[in-house]
Amino acid sequence: MAITSIQVESAVREALAALKSSPRETYSEVLLKLLSLVPQGDDEGAYSDAFRVGLLSARLDVQAGRTLPHDELKQRLGL
Repeated sequence: MAITSIQVESAVREALAALKSSPRETYSEVLLKLLSLVPQGDDEGAYSDAFRVGLLSARLDVQAGRTLPHDELKQRLGL
């Protein structure tokens, strides 16, 4: 197994540390658990990496409130 290092801000490291199941769990294991939350595909097949990135970005937009209700979007588009 090849091991590498990545640069993260101290706050990110602290957030990752808080997600550890035990003190012996590695950051690599924590990151793998987080990555498993991004769906790989559905009944129609595997998602492309670009689609998975877009899906994650969209979910973060919803969580941050950067969305519009359907009716408001229709009104803005003049539909």
